[in-house]
Amino acid sequence: MAKNRDNAGPSQRQLRVGELIRRTLSDILMRGDVHDPDLGRMSITVGEVRTTPDLRVATAFVLPLGGHDAEGAIEALNRNRGELRRLVSKGLTIKFAPELRFQIDKTFDQIDETRALLSDPHVRQDLDE
Repeated sequence: MAKNRDNAGPSQRQLRVGELIRRTLSDILMRGDVHDPDLGRMSITVGEVRTTPDLRVATAFVLPLGGHDAEGAIEALNRNRGELRRLVSKGLTIKFAPELRFQIDKTFDQIDETRALLSDPHVRQDLDE
């Protein structure tokens, strides 16, 4: 009998495979294994990788160092998607090589917004009580 997982988070397998892809992709980008001068000039952080339940699609949340030219980084990664997929799949032991998708990691922006909100004097007075 299938479980109802509509409101459930990712499975342990999704989390494990996502982290494995994140590490592998980070290593590939750090070593400069992709033969693209644009990617070679960038230092890209892979913050998180989320996979679909069937593990066929992996979305990597990335940000170039300093956050400069994030759109250019996404374009360069998308241009080299096939080569990155091949290199990532060599480091994995799963049945199918997942399709890679790239998005800008907005985690740091959200942290800054939360920090600004918590330092607001109206919020500060509630926290100090």
